Parts: sequence; structure tokens; C-alpha cells
Amino acid sequence: MLALLGVLTILILLTLILTKTMTPLSALIAVPIAAALLAGFGPKTATFMLHGIQSVSGVAGMFIFAILYFGIMTDAGMLDPIIDGILRAVGNNPRRIVAGTALLALLVHLDGSGAVTFLVTVPVMLPLYERLGMDRRVLACAASLAAGVNFLPWTGPMIRASASLHLPVAAIFNPLFPVQLAGLVFVFAASWWLGGREVRRLGLSVVANSTQPDTTQPDRTSPLRRPGRCWLNLLLTACMIAGMTAFKLEPAAVFMAGVVLALQLNYPHPDMQRARINAHAQAALLMAGILFAAGSFTGIMKESGMLDAMAKAAVAITPPGAGHHLPFALGLISVPLSVLFDPDSFYFGVLPVLARTAANFGITPVQMAQSAIVGLHTTGFPVSPLTPAPFLLVGLVGIEFRDHQRFTLPFLLAASVWMTLVAVALGIFPV
Repeated sequence: MLALLGVLTILILLTLILTKTMTPLSALIAVPIAAALLAGFGPKTATFMLHGIQSVSGVAGMFIFAILYFGIMTDAGMLDPIIDGILRAVGNNPRRIVAGTALLALLVHLDGSGAVTFLVTVPVMLPLYERLGMDRRVLACAASLAAGVNFLPWTGPMIRASASLHLPVAAIFNPLFPVQLAGLVFVFAASWWLGGREVRRLGLSVVANSTQPDTTQPDRTSPLRRPGRCWLNLLLTACMIAGMTAFKLEPAAVFMAGVVLALQLNYPHPDMQRARINAHAQAALLMAGILFAAGSFTGIMKESGMLDAMAKAAVAITPPGAGHHLPFALGLISVPLSVLFDPDSFYFGVLPVLARTAANFGITPVQMAQSAIVGLHTTGFPVSPLTPAPFLLVGLVGIEFRDHQRFTLPFLLAASVWMTLVAVALGIFPV
């Protein structure tokens, strides 16, 4: 009975979210409450919800302050000198232009936002593509590859996986760091190859060898820019990332301290500090609300026994020899699954069931989280019709979404398969 009720809960949740009948926040709260009450848990439902909310509080805190921190640093123009350097370096060389596109998208995606990445990268690089007559799909592909492979500890899928399986972010991310480095090697190799293809297509062999700098420069007139503090901002950001990765400091604490330092360094006046916080508070609180709602959902599903009942039912129908291969299989199909599931539906509805099922075959929850992270709404999000950022990308580039999908999907799929194979080779999860 509990297994059937759990399956119906997830199916109803997915249907409501995918058909946009309810927002993810509303569905994650209302559907499991209704299921728990139907199962007869009554007032205990509130206790289940509280336990789930407590389990994600640290993750939600980290995400709030991460959004505030990178929003403040973007306002201050932290990456402006690097952007200018990239533009000077790429010149009229298509190989360098495509690689520079990937590098710029990679750096801008430090804030974990695909929309911000595309909003910065495309306007800066598009004039170079237009001047040489380069294929705009290449611009969209290079930016997608860089943003997709860059699954940092504070990005949405990582936070969702951590919250849904009640795992520390560091436990998921740290073992995947060499896998991500391998993925970035693929990104720049693919970008260089795409640039070479443009050289051959356009017959630009002479221009391709030119290093003449481009004179196009992005707008730097915003009164919020702090050009004299860019390198201090970069140093602060590097120290924070080192603290979280090398010294394993608690991310929430690091970003809380980082927000204070960023405000004092760039906007010391209290009125300006309040304005910067207000400018980014909506995005921060919206994601925090979804995370707390997801904590409530997983708390009910776990404490009520529905999650265990579904896992046992799944184990009963899974061939004995197949269970050991679940992480490998999930990694291979993670990018296509990004087209079928939106991130909230998968990470909060499907992944916990897969993790519980895999646990019966000796697979740890962290391995299932890692196999999802190599592609599911990380590498795969730039071609998913279920998230808004890809539509922003194709609108900025000026191409059709279907053309972007056809061109970019094979590269994203190859990147996720490559990272899955590297993860297997490193023993992160079994084949």
C-alpha cells in the first residue's frame, strides 16, 4: 500500500510540475502532505516535514549566500579584466574565438547561473562571430559545453542532489573534481575542433593565423562597477573556493563571511549594501523556498516509509545482475533524462527512489548522486526545454531552439559519457 501510494505521489508531483499546473514549490509541499494524510499519519505529518526541513537547512543557507555573493561580485565587475584579456587574445582566429567563448562562459558560470552566463557571454562574443561569418550554433555550443560541465558545489543540481539525499555537498563534489577536470579538457578540445572546422568551412586559413586584437569592448559604464578592486575580488573568490575544496570549510559559513567581505570591499555605505542585497534577494529566497519545500517532501517520503516501500518494490523487479550497474547506466543516460525531467522533479522525486533501490545492491547514495551530476541538468541543461536558460541562449544568439538541440546535443552527450567513463576508471562508481 505504501509503495503504491509513494509511486502515485511522485507521478502526481511530476505531472503537476511538468504540465505547469502548479509551481514546484507548491507541488512539493501540497502533494506529499495529501499523501501522508491519506495514509493516516495525521499530525505526524508536520513532524515528518520538520525533520526534512532541518536536514536541508545548511544547504539552503549556503545557496542563499552564494547567490548574494556572486551577484554582488558580478555587479562590481569582478571578471571585467579577464573578459578584456580574452577579447585581446582571441583576435581573428576562429579556434581561439571558440576556445575563448568556452573560457569566458566557464568563468562567468562561477555564480552557478546559466542565464547569467549566457547574458554575459553571448553579447561579448557574438560580434566576433558575426564579423567573420562564423556559425552562430558554434557560439551556443561552446557556451553550453562550458556552462554544463561546470557543476560547482553551489550550482542548482548539486544543491538539489545534496538536499534530496541528505548528503554533504563536499561528499558529492570532492571525488568528482578530477572528473570535472577531464570534462573541461573535453570542452576545450571540442571547442578547438569546432574552431578548426570553421576555419576550413570559411576558408580563413590566413585570418586564422592572425592575432590582431579585437577592438570591440563590452560596456563598462555601470556606476556599480569597481574596476580598481577587480583583482582583490578575484583573490577573495579564489581564497573562498580553496577554503571549501582544499580545507573542507563549511560552505554556508564561507559564503556568509564572503558576502560581508564583498559588501565592505565594494560597497561600504550601508544604503548601497542594502540595495545590492535587495537586488539579488528574490532569486536567493525563491531557491531557498524550493529547497525547504523539497526538504519537507523528502522528510514525508522517508519518515512515512513510502521511500523504503518503493525501493523494496523496485528491488523485487530488478534483475539481480543489473543492480550493480545502476550508477553507470544513470551516468550514460543523464543528458537525455534532462530533456524528460525538469531538475526539481528528478532530483527530489526520482533520485531518492533510485538511491534507495541501489542501496539494496551495495551502491551508496553518494554514488547515485554523482552519476546523476555528470549530466542531469548539469551537462544536459543547455538543451532541456524544461528550463528557461536555453531559450534565453538561443534568443541571444539568434537561432532556433531545435537547431541548437540538433547541433549541441551530441557534444553534450559525448561530454557526459566521457566523464562517466572517467568516473568508472577512477573507481568513483562501479561499471
